[in-house]
Amino acid sequence: MEHNTKRARKEGSDKRLSSVANAIRLLKAFSDDDYEIGVTQLARQLLLAKSTVHRLASTLIEAGMLEQNVESGKYRLGLAVFELGALVRRRMDYSTEARPYLMKLREQSGETVHLAIRDEAAIVYINYLESRQAIRMSTELGMRKPAHCTAEGKALLAFQPDEVVGRLIDGGLVARTPKTTTTPAALRKELAAVRSRGYATDDEECELGMRCIAAPVRDHGGAVIAAVGVAGPTQRLTKKKLAALAPDVMAAAAAVSLRLGYGPR
Repeated sequence: MEHNTKRARKEGSDKRLSSVANAIRLLKAFSDDDYEIGVTQLARQLLLAKSTVHRLASTLIEAGMLEQNVESGKYRLGLAVFELGALVRRRMDYSTEARPYLMKLREQSGETVHLAIRDEAAIVYINYLESRQAIRMSTELGMRKPAHCTAEGKALLAFQPDEVVGRLIDGGLVARTPKTTTTPAALRKELAAVRSRGYATDDEECELGMRCIAAPVRDHGGAVIAAVGVAGPTQRLTKKKLAALAPDVMAAAAAVSLRLGYGPR
């Protein structure tokens, strides 16, 4: 009985994964030449039954990923795909625009430099330049860290609506080190200080032996969409050095913001 239940669960899981894979294949079938495709052509191209294609297409239409031409009955990509593509493009654009200023900041600081965005309660590194020194902070593209205990995360959170900060607090402020801020009142006080001075710091709050300083990057409408940060070992990045780097970090973030259309041109 238990064996049959496990097998049924596995078969159900495999079926769901297969449906997801086929949905992705269906979306990828469209191109500049084939911007509208009928169910028969899709079935033939994907080697699927028409009923399967129709079921997948119906689900994708509900999600806004596909649209159906009411006259021809053919399918085309929906606005949701465009919106996702535009989101990726915007992130790629400001990552590219930031790189010259990240390079300059690395030369000024001698430490690893990051560009990070917020994804709910975490930050994600979308660009970085590692320090040339032997002992340095190691980073990978796509690496995620908690927002509440990183300088980049606090630089982003400080300028978000209160409900965003509230959701993060409701999810729990997990201690990464003995220095991590774990109470709502303390975090809110720290975010207020970030707004006041224009930059955030991380004094071994995310990782023992490491400090970081970061400043917010704004888009053309003034929304804070990213953060530029400098991170390094506490032996070199002393509290005094951290404070001395603040103008350079804020200048780099301001320069990226200007490139994205924020402020006077």
